[in-house]
Amino acid sequence: MLDDDNVIRQRDPSGALDIALNQYQQAGFKPEVNNSGDSEQEIYNVVIAGMGGSALAALLVNSWLKSEIAVPIEIVRDYNLPGYIGEKTLVIASSYSGNTEETLSCLEQAKDKGSKIAIIASGGRLIDEAVSSQFVHVSLPTGMQPRMAVIYNLRALVALLVNFKIVDESRLQEIENAVEWLSEETANWSSDVPTDKNYAKQIANFALGKTAIFYGGSITSAVAYKWKISWNENAKNIAFWNALPEFNHNEFIGWTSHPVEKPFAVFDIVSDFEHSQILKRFEVSDRLLSGKRPKSFVINLAGDSVIKQLLWGSILADFASIYLAILNGIDPMPVELIEKLKKELT
Repeated sequence: MLDDDNVIRQRDPSGALDIALNQYQQAGFKPEVNNSGDSEQEIYNVVIAGMGGSALAALLVNSWLKSEIAVPIEIVRDYNLPGYIGEKTLVIASSYSGNTEETLSCLEQAKDKGSKIAIIASGGRLIDEAVSSQFVHVSLPTGMQPRMAVIYNLRALVALLVNFKIVDESRLQEIENAVEWLSEETANWSSDVPTDKNYAKQIANFALGKTAIFYGGSITSAVAYKWKISWNENAKNIAFWNALPEFNHNEFIGWTSHPVEKPFAVFDIVSDFEHSQILKRFEVSDRLLSGKRPKSFVINLAGDSVIKQLLWGSILADFASIYLAILNGIDPMPVELIEKLKKELT
């Protein structure tokens, strides 16, 4: 089915596969930091407020750069900021639409506390606020689903962290340097590549009819979360995620009380940059759970750097989940129930 062009055109009328195929270009996005004149202010901590795909960019940065960032960073996916924020806190309000109510709530609290404020959005109330209040901000390209604009958001977030001297400018260049390599890699997952040579199609076929569970490590936990998001929103399938080593302290035992015939597709998302003990935990956990859960499908992230692997894995998540949507007979792009929920809440 996934090698039938007519089926793909019928079930992907909005061109989700074309968007996924061009995602590598986002790594070359040139974010313009506006109103950056007072970036010399001393910063004691950073809080990034965002939901869903907007929070994912912050999780990717944390996975990638946490060992070198000298100030604490907290990611808030809620209506309320932590009580410790103050004038020495940089609060980055991130929402692709610019209208996410949780993020807007956090922005108001940051203003009340006199925090340093920066904004990432493609428009909406956040950009209006940034312009009227002269907040530092980056405007994202418009017209995309937030989950498909994560690399745009990542570039914008790193640009802000560079602006405030929290990370080195070379990190922004490191993302851009991946463009050509990502182009070559992701072309292998396009719809015209047959299933026997197409890793993304093979993953979709493996997961069809099952509930997916994605496991990452310290470095790949954000990618595992991205796979969950893509499965939920593109394939319209329930999915779950967790990370090692925490998995081994609780969920690991949860697999042991039922027979192996469980309707799950288990994926281990693995980076060779992980701590050696985490790599060992993946292997030992799967062996000890043999006969108690389905054998894991190991996704070894490609790339000669951490950021290349994170980007590679994130784009593959969209391809595989879009192909699963096609197998499910579902248009990958709309998220109508989310839009209905937003209207009900307002």
